Amino acid sequence: MTVKEYLGQAYRLDQRINSKLEQVASLNDLANKVTTTLTGMPKNPNRATSTMADAVTKIIDLQAEINRDIDRLVDLKREIVEVIKTVDNTEYQTLLEKRYLCFETWEQIAVDMDYSIQHIYRLRDKALSKISIPA
Repeated sequence: MTVKEYLGQAYRLDQRINSKLEQVASLNDLANKVTTTLTGMPKNPNRATSTMADAVTKIIDLQAEINRDIDRLVDLKREIVEVIKTVDNTEYQTLLEKRYLCFETWEQIAVDMDYSIQHIYRLRDKALSKISIPA
């Protein structure tokens, strides 16, 4: 795994969490749209559970999965912070934190740090060369 791949893990995990949150919202919408139809006809006892129950079960499972992912993201960010702290240059640390913990674009970082984008890329290359990822 390269340094960029290692540091980029938090962003990818954050994206997966956001995707799952969107899925939960979609399932909640589906569960809220479910209506019951009352008829005098007897029902098949072997019939699967209701659509509402299925949606609620999926929501609960997905929320548990999201909570596990959030725990992993917190642990991963803590680990990345420790790796970034090993860099002895505070400017490099700031750049790496903005990118790999705050998920800012290089352009936004350049604006925030008042540098040209080319200079940010030079700083990035120097900062990444100072990182050694844990085994």
